[in-house]
Amino acid sequence: MRPLDGITVVSLEQAVAAPFATRHLADLGARVIKIERPETGDFARAYDETVRGMSASFVWLNRSKESLTLNLKHQRSREIMMRLISRADVFVQNLAPGAAERLGLSFDVLIARFPRLVVCDISGYGDSGPYRDKKAYDLLIQAEAGLISITGSPEGPAKTGISVADICAGMYAYSGILAALLQRERTGKGTRIEVSMFEALCEWMLFPLYYANLGGIPYSRSGAHHAAIVPYGPYRTSDGNTVMIGIQNEREWMSFCERVLALPDLACDLRFNSNSRRVANREALGSIIEPILRTLGGNQLLELLDAIGIASSRMNNLQDVWNHSQLSARERWRNFDSPVGQVAGLVPPGLPQGVEPRFDPVPALGAHVDTVLAELGYSRKDMDQLRNEQVI
Repeated sequence: MRPLDGITVVSLEQAVAAPFATRHLADLGARVIKIERPETGDFARAYDETVRGMSASFVWLNRSKESLTLNLKHQRSREIMMRLISRADVFVQNLAPGAAERLGLSFDVLIARFPRLVVCDISGYGDSGPYRDKKAYDLLIQAEAGLISITGSPEGPAKTGISVADICAGMYAYSGILAALLQRERTGKGTRIEVSMFEALCEWMLFPLYYANLGGIPYSRSGAHHAAIVPYGPYRTSDGNTVMIGIQNEREWMSFCERVLALPDLACDLRFNSNSRRVANREALGSIIEPILRTLGGNQLLELLDAIGIASSRMNNLQDVWNHSQLSARERWRNFDSPVGQVAGLVPPGLPQGVEPRFDPVPALGAHVDTVLAELGYSRKDMDQLRNEQVI
């Protein structure tokens, strides 16, 4: 048994944030019925063709779901949606601002008809405030929330390499839905979860916000080095590799100076004898540390750091991660089907002990139209008529 066996989710979703949340619900056993546009589907299907002709993003986010195509602009789609939602436990949507209300799918409308329904609305900026109707995509939210201003090097800002605004919004939606389902078990009542991408990312930005606005200290762009802890970042070794080193406290700093650098007196140098002083004198410290570390090989440095209990890692590329020994040793990979054949996916973290997540296929566009509509009471003749009218 999986934790969400028997839970049905209907999702008007596209791109990343909502699909990320609902895929995790599907992993736990929920039945997720994904509503897509006829002919084109979720626009993330067309992002690229890197997974043997399928979009990498779509394959990542949409396994174990059912695809129902539905033309939401057609009047007859409303009846189908209401039949679907009447059988659902959760309704998720991340349409453009105001679109759900125009379709008659607002929380107020739905909760009046289905009082046990959990509704999750995901948007860029929330359903009120001056930014309510502003379009929002991941890169734009990274900029608006200040993340890009602190990411990159002193020479210029950079975005993060993954869709972090979408992902953090999806994680808050996922955890909020789980909390709402638990609350419903206690109260018998549904509720609404509203997740704003901007607010979700601002929550993740609180450390630099506190640091800069309450501490009065600029949170500078420092490349792959930590902006507020030194030494904490990448260092080149003699064989051309890069090792990440993370010093977290003064005990580690003293051990690092003595055992790695062979400069025990450096730990007491007044320029470097506290983290705040090391941050203030980052360049001077780097000019001492970097030449010494460049005399060591990558594996040699890693073994030395491990031996004295200082955190470190390799600077892996994507192929290194795909073939990482830790993932294989812990059996984190599973194969699942898709319209283009089997694909490997990672077991999601944080599962209850003994639960094997679902790894059902990535659906072809509209693959479950007939199955879902038959369950809703539509006959073959009804379906043919709906197709002729371009409803499905």
